[in-house]
Amino acid sequence: MSERFEIRLSGSGGQGLIVAGIILAEAAGIYDGKFVCQTQSYGPEARGGASKAEVVICDEEIDYPKAIKPDILLAMNQKSCDAYSLDLKAGGTLIVDPTFVKQLPTTRTIGIPFTEIARNKVGKEMVANIVAIGALCALTGAVSLGSLEAAVMKRVPQGTEELNKKALEAGIEAARSYLQAKAAMEQEEGAMTFILQDNETMEE
Repeated sequence: MSERFEIRLSGSGGQGLIVAGIILAEAAGIYDGKFVCQTQSYGPEARGGASKAEVVICDEEIDYPKAIKPDILLAMNQKSCDAYSLDLKAGGTLIVDPTFVKQLPTTRTIGIPFTEIARNKVGKEMVANIVAIGALCALTGAVSLGSLEAAVMKRVPQGTEELNKKALEAGIEAARSYLQAKAAMEQEEGAMTFILQDNETMEE
């Protein structure tokens, strides 16, 4: 990753995106040994207002600390998806929580129900942010999964380590399931194309 790699985490206040951004930055900087900048902003309301955290990762010194054209945009609600999806770099990755994001700006969107996973598989909706960054890193390789786990364990409140580890593993598992399903679909589509081409050849 010699070039700038920009991540924007967005949603509403109370979804834990600032903490998620700090964890990603620490994973990249402390554990992966990269140059990293982390910035954040809040809406007028502490809880329920707009919230975003940005992480810029590079192998070289970073001259500007904020995301300009994010390589990855995580949108945890509809408002943030609408506000920031146009900023995404061409060919970038848009990841949304379909529990709250119903209208998608592009078909090239990855939807994983982080909040439902946190509530149903982990038992606490409040760890949806950890589920989300686990999935994000498994999908994109933004930081190594070992470094991410180390950063999570260091940052979360004492006594919640097992809960957050479970949330992280649930996010990674969800991402891997998505990638497996996508690969299977692409393989099926490739086989169908081959069959169609073969039939056309036979007709000729």
